[in-house]
Amino acid sequence: MAHTNINTNDGVGYAADSYTYYSGGPQSFPDPQRWISFDAMFNANAPLMKQSCGWNKWGPNNSDLQVNLIKTYIQEVASLSLVDHRAILAMIMQESGGCLYAPTTNNGVSNSGLMQSHSGTAFNPGDPNTIRQMIIDGTMGTASGKGLVQLLNQYGNYYMAFRAYNSGSIAPTGNLSDGNGATPCYVSDVANRLLGWTYAKSTCPKQK
Repeated sequence: MAHTNINTNDGVGYAADSYTYYSGGPQSFPDPQRWISFDAMFNANAPLMKQSCGWNKWGPNNSDLQVNLIKTYIQEVASLSLVDHRAILAMIMQESGGCLYAPTTNNGVSNSGLMQSHSGTAFNPGDPNTIRQMIIDGTMGTASGKGLVQLLNQYGNYYMAFRAYNSGSIAPTGNLSDGNGATPCYVSDVANRLLGWTYAKSTCPKQK
C-alpha cells in the first residue's frame, strides 16, 4: 500500500466529470490503476475549494494561498504516512469540500476539520499549521480515533478503509454501499472522485 507520493502525474491524466454508482464488495469498485493523477484531480477540485465555504454558509471562502497550502500539506502528509495522496485529496473533498471552515459536528462523536476526524483539529485562521494538522489527523489518526493509516493496515484495501472511516466498521453484508448507519453513498462517492467526478449529478440511489 506504500507510495512515495513524489510523482503528481501518477494515474490517468484526464477523466470526464461523470458519476457511476458502485456497490458490493471491494472488487466491485474501480481498480486504483484507473484513478486520475493527483495534479488532474487537484486542478479539477481547486475551484470547488475556493467556493465550498460560501456555498455551505460555513464562513469565508478559502484564499488561493490557503488552497495551495492544502496541496502542499497533502503531499507532505502523504510522504510521511505512505498513504496515496489522491486518496487523501478525495477524502478531503468528500468530508468538507475542501472548506477550511467546515464546522465541527457531534453525533455522539466530535468530528472536526478538513477530514472531519475523530476529536481532531479545527481550523485556526491565525495558525496556518492547523491546515497541516487537520490532514495529519484524518490520515494518521488522533488519540481518539483511527485515520486512513490504521484502517489501511487493518483492511489492506482503500475502499474498505473509506467505508470504515465513515461508518466505523464494515456491514456484515460486506457491501461497501451499505452505510451500516452512516452514509450509504460514501464509498461510491469517493471512488468517483478518484476517477475525476466534481460537478456532475450523483446517480447513487441512496443519496441523502
